[in-house]
Amino acid sequence: MMRSQTLSAMLLALFAWAAPPAFAQQVPLQDKPFAEHKIVLQLSDGDSRKQALVLSVANNLLKAYNPDKVAIEVVAFGPGIDLLLSGSERRKQVESLIAQGVRFDICLNTVDTIERETGKRPEFIPAATPVQVGVGQILLLSENGYTLVRP
Repeated sequence: MMRSQTLSAMLLALFAWAAPPAFAQQVPLQDKPFAEHKIVLQLSDGDSRKQALVLSVANNLLKAYNPDKVAIEVVAFGPGIDLLLSGSERRKQVESLIAQGVRFDICLNTVDTIERETGKRPEFIPAATPVQVGVGQILLLSENGYTLVRP
Protein backbone atom coordinates (compact mmCIF):
# COMPACT_ATOMS: atom_id res chain seq x y z
CA MET A 1 0.00 0.00 0.00
CA MET A 2 2.72 2.45 0.99
CA ARG A 3 4.62 1.63 -2.19
CA SER A 4 1.66 2.48 -4.45
CA GLN A 5 1.11 5.79 -2.63
CA THR A 6 4.77 6.65 -3.09
CA LEU A 7 4.60 5.72 -6.78
CA SER A 8 1.43 7.82 -7.23
CA ALA A 9 3.06 10.81 -5.53
CA MET A 10 6.14 10.46 -7.75
CA LEU A 11 4.01 10.29 -10.91
CA LEU A 12 1.98 13.31 -9.84
CA ALA A 13 5.19 15.27 -9.17
CA LEU A 14 6.56 14.24 -12.57
CA PHE A 15 3.41 15.43 -14.38
CA ALA A 16 3.44 18.72 -12.48
CA TRP A 17 7.11 19.23 -13.36
CA ALA A 18 6.59 18.36 -17.04
CA ALA A 19 3.55 20.61 -17.49
CA PRO A 20 4.30 23.87 -19.27
CA PRO A 21 4.08 27.06 -17.23
CA ALA A 22 0.68 28.77 -17.24
CA PHE A 23 2.02 31.72 -19.23
CA ALA A 24 3.91 29.67 -21.83
CA GLN A 25 1.34 30.37 -24.55
CA GLN A 26 -0.20 33.67 -23.52
CA VAL A 27 -1.47 34.66 -26.94
CA PRO A 28 -1.01 33.02 -30.32
CA LEU A 29 2.01 34.08 -32.31
CA GLN A 30 1.36 36.51 -35.14
CA ASP A 31 0.10 34.90 -38.32
CA LYS A 32 2.79 36.15 -40.66
CA PRO A 33 3.83 33.11 -42.72
CA PHE A 34 6.01 35.15 -45.08
CA ALA A 35 7.87 37.08 -42.38
CA GLU A 36 11.60 36.85 -42.95
CA HIS A 37 12.37 38.87 -39.85
CA LYS A 38 10.76 38.68 -36.40
CA ILE A 39 11.47 41.40 -33.85
CA VAL A 40 10.18 41.94 -30.33
CA LEU A 41 10.66 45.46 -28.99
CA GLN A 42 10.78 45.69 -25.21
CA LEU A 43 9.26 48.78 -23.60
CA SER A 44 9.69 48.87 -19.85
CA ASP A 45 10.41 52.57 -19.45
CA GLY A 46 7.88 55.37 -18.99
CA ASP A 47 10.21 57.97 -20.52
CA SER A 48 8.50 59.65 -23.48
CA ARG A 49 11.76 59.70 -25.48
CA LYS A 50 12.07 55.91 -25.15
CA GLN A 51 8.45 55.50 -26.18
CA ALA A 52 9.05 57.69 -29.24
CA LEU A 53 12.14 55.65 -30.06
CA VAL A 54 10.21 52.35 -29.93
CA LEU A 55 7.56 53.80 -32.27
CA SER A 56 10.26 55.12 -34.58
CA VAL A 57 12.06 51.76 -34.71
CA ALA A 58 8.79 49.95 -35.51
CA ASN A 59 7.97 52.49 -38.22
CA ASN A 60 11.46 52.28 -39.73
CA LEU A 61 11.30 48.47 -39.81
CA LEU A 62 8.00 48.64 -41.69
CA LYS A 63 9.59 51.01 -44.21
CA ALA A 64 12.78 48.97 -44.59
CA TYR A 65 10.95 45.69 -45.11
CA ASN A 66 7.60 44.95 -46.65
CA PRO A 67 5.07 44.76 -43.76
CA ASP A 68 4.34 41.16 -44.84
CA LYS A 69 8.03 40.29 -44.52
CA VAL A 70 8.50 41.49 -40.94
CA ALA A 71 6.71 40.53 -37.74
CA ILE A 72 7.00 43.24 -35.08
CA GLU A 73 5.70 42.90 -31.57
CA VAL A 74 6.07 45.58 -28.89
CA VAL A 75 5.80 44.22 -25.34
CA ALA A 76 5.07 46.90 -22.74
CA PHE A 77 5.35 46.22 -19.03
CA GLY A 78 6.09 48.23 -15.90
CA PRO A 79 6.18 51.97 -16.62
CA GLY A 80 6.25 51.13 -20.34
CA ILE A 81 2.49 50.55 -20.37
CA ASP A 82 1.99 54.32 -20.25
CA LEU A 83 2.31 54.27 -24.05
CA LEU A 84 -0.75 52.02 -24.29
CA LEU A 85 -3.05 53.83 -21.87
CA SER A 86 -6.19 55.34 -23.40
CA GLY A 87 -5.06 58.89 -22.69
CA SER A 88 -1.61 58.50 -24.26
CA GLU A 89 -0.55 61.42 -26.45
CA ARG A 90 0.92 58.85 -28.89
CA ARG A 91 -2.28 56.82 -29.19
CA LYS A 92 -2.80 57.68 -32.87
CA GLN A 93 0.75 56.58 -33.72
CA VAL A 94 0.22 53.29 -31.88
CA GLU A 95 -3.09 52.66 -33.62
CA SER A 96 -1.53 53.50 -37.00
CA LEU A 97 1.21 50.93 -36.41
CA ILE A 98 -1.36 48.36 -35.29
CA ALA A 99 -3.25 48.96 -38.54
CA GLN A 100 0.00 48.17 -40.38
CA GLY A 101 0.42 44.84 -38.58
CA VAL A 102 2.51 45.73 -35.53
CA ARG A 103 1.21 44.07 -32.37
CA PHE A 104 1.36 45.90 -29.04
CA ASP A 105 1.17 43.69 -25.94
CA ILE A 106 0.28 45.10 -22.53
CA CYS A 107 1.27 43.27 -19.34
CA LEU A 108 -1.78 42.53 -17.20
CA ASN A 109 0.42 41.94 -14.14
CA THR A 110 1.40 45.62 -14.37
CA VAL A 111 -2.23 46.66 -14.89
CA ASP A 112 -3.25 44.58 -11.84
CA THR A 113 -0.47 46.12 -9.74
CA ILE A 114 -1.56 49.65 -10.64
CA GLU A 115 -5.15 48.78 -9.77
CA ARG A 116 -4.08 47.31 -6.43
CA GLU A 117 -1.95 50.35 -5.57
CA THR A 118 -4.34 53.07 -6.75
CA GLY A 119 -7.73 51.40 -6.41
CA LYS A 120 -8.48 52.18 -10.08
CA ARG A 121 -7.86 49.95 -13.08
CA PRO A 122 -6.09 51.88 -15.84
CA GLU A 123 -7.85 51.93 -19.18
CA PHE A 124 -5.73 50.94 -22.12
CA ILE A 125 -6.09 51.16 -25.89
CA PRO A 126 -8.59 48.47 -26.94
CA ALA A 127 -6.38 47.44 -29.87
CA ALA A 128 -3.55 46.49 -27.47
CA THR A 129 -3.22 42.76 -26.85
CA PRO A 130 -3.39 41.88 -23.15
CA VAL A 131 -0.84 39.30 -21.99
CA GLN A 132 -0.66 38.08 -18.42
CA VAL A 133 3.14 38.33 -18.06
CA GLY A 134 5.04 40.77 -20.27
CA VAL A 135 8.46 39.22 -19.67
CA GLY A 136 6.93 35.79 -20.22
CA GLN A 137 5.67 36.99 -23.60
CA ILE A 138 9.17 38.21 -24.51
CA LEU A 139 10.55 34.82 -23.50
CA LEU A 140 7.92 33.01 -25.59
CA LEU A 141 8.67 35.16 -28.62
CA SER A 142 12.44 34.75 -28.20
CA GLU A 143 12.00 30.98 -28.03
CA ASN A 144 10.04 31.17 -31.29
CA GLY A 145 12.63 32.95 -33.39
CA TYR A 146 12.05 36.61 -32.48
CA THR A 147 15.05 38.85 -31.93
CA LEU A 148 14.77 40.96 -28.79
CA VAL A 149 15.57 44.64 -29.23
CA ARG A 150 15.45 47.12 -26.37
CA PRO A 151 15.70 50.58 -27.92
